[in-house]
Amino acid sequence: MTGDGASRDADDATPPVVLKLGGSLITEKDRPETLDDDALPAACDAIADALADGAVERLVVVHGGGSFGHHHASEHGVSTTAGTRDPAAVMDVHGAMTALNRAVLDRLHERDVPAVPVHPLSLSARPAGADGDLDLPLSSTATLLGEGFVPVFHGDGVATAGEGVTVVSGDELVAELAAGLGARRVGVCSTVPGVLDADGAVIPGIDSFDAVADALGASDATDVSGGMAGKVRELLALDAPAHVFGAAGLAPFLRGEAAGTRID
Repeated sequence: MTGDGASRDADDATPPVVLKLGGSLITEKDRPETLDDDALPAACDAIADALADGAVERLVVVHGGGSFGHHHASEHGVSTTAGTRDPAAVMDVHGAMTALNRAVLDRLHERDVPAVPVHPLSLSARPAGADGDLDLPLSSTATLLGEGFVPVFHGDGVATAGEGVTVVSGDELVAELAAGLGARRVGVCSTVPGVLDADGAVIPGIDSFDAVADALGASDATDVSGGMAGKVRELLALDAPAHVFGAAGLAPFLRGEAAGTRID
């Protein structure tokens, strides 16, 4: 669910591409608060190149928590369903995520990408409780896009009726942004080359969760937001075609080419 101010761009501009950089890609997920010093710059290079050569005109980026947010959320017992009313716990999770967000922004700025932060804790809520819809107003995001910026969201805490603050995952943010902004394509870049079947081969396309349910499992490292199964469920609900791919698929995806697993 989007807020009252969220609407597709009134000037009929090119619909945006929504891209998620997985936390497991850009951080060393099994080492608390550690960046992946190879993968993050490479991803930022691909984004900068796609914007510079016009392959992507309008872009929204979302990044996961990796060893930053997930580490603290796990320590405090906070998840997408279990919340906290301890302000110190909220600050541990949110502070780690804003630190990671700043690191992503710094590397994008080094490549002249006009990226700006959007922090979900300050913007979104679950007024109906942990099982209710996410209220994510998107008027500011749509306006930023219209002014030539690249909004950069991240997994974060979210005010939740009855629970204090829970976690909103990057995957859910991707789904909300894609629906609310009328995205033309959605990409999820992770550490695997696509959604894998039981034999470890990339599944070329998915149009039903039941068809791949047995092949999907939880993430290897600490993850409070659902792993690959959660990603696939969120992406299947979208109107826009989505792709799940590894680092090698990022540049092709941004050029509009096939990459990894197509989900629609």
